[in-house]
Amino acid sequence: MTLTDEVRSFNRFYTREIGLLERHLPASALSLPEARVLYELARAPEAGCTAAKIGRRLRMDKAHLSRIVARLRARKLVAGRVSEAHGKHVLLFLTGAGRKAFAGAEAGARAQIDALLMAVDACGRERLIKAMRDIRAVLGESGTVDGEPRLRPLQPGDIGWIVHRQTVLYHQEYGWDWTYEGLASRILGAFVERFDATREDGWIAERRGAIVGSIFLMKGDEPGLARLRLLYVEPSARGLGLGRTLVAACMARARALGYQRLTLWTNDVLVSARRIYQAAGFRLTNEAPHHSFGHDLVGQTWDLDLT
Repeated sequence: MTLTDEVRSFNRFYTREIGLLERHLPASALSLPEARVLYELARAPEAGCTAAKIGRRLRMDKAHLSRIVARLRARKLVAGRVSEAHGKHVLLFLTGAGRKAFAGAEAGARAQIDALLMAVDACGRERLIKAMRDIRAVLGESGTVDGEPRLRPLQPGDIGWIVHRQTVLYHQEYGWDWTYEGLASRILGAFVERFDATREDGWIAERRGAIVGSIFLMKGDEPGLARLRLLYVEPSARGLGLGRTLVAACMARARALGYQRLTLWTNDVLVSARRIYQAAGFRLTNEAPHHSFGHDLVGQTWDLDLT
């Protein structure tokens, strides 16, 4: 099944589950487009909002929106006033009846979704939240201000998630088998077990509450040497400079902790990561072939002089 088929199949499932095929929304005499217009007016400034602005937000055809507004005004749910700032603009606003109708529709919609989620456990709810945020990020909200990735410290649950996601991504993108999961588990397990807050650190990149990347600073085997480990960026957050941001955070922290050198080990197939390391000033100091994760690979050591 292609991606297009998957999206269409999901749309058919979702529209059926939440009742979008019905003529009216649950517990309401409003159609979905009418309810969306009321929603935009309910969240608009107290002075009101123009139909043109609503149309841009909803990406709705002007003639279709005009007919909806006319119906809502005829039912006395919406009224209009001439803008004091722009005499040619008509500002729409909810009447008392409109606010009451919107409140009823909102309550009915929430009750419907609550009923749909009633049988979903806590783990399933977390999966739904992440999946829906990912869909929004991939399909069109990447340019918004709140879509900018942000770095935060490690929290409980992050380590297991990172091992899982890196293993899944490297399997999907490079065909690596599950033995990579063993390597990542050993690295991060040792990091947690022997964590030294005075010499080590880690960062999680979040975007709209979802984890989209990570990086770790770990102490090396000799004084003055630190290791950069397990950099990764989710496909949904690539192209935003997040990899460079994570590497820069690791380098800055290594300098602040007094390290003289920063080293890392990677594989030559991770081309994007290697470009980030090279742009940050790392130099390739060693490489050797090896067979790991079900493939013949070339391992590389890159070093950075922090002094």
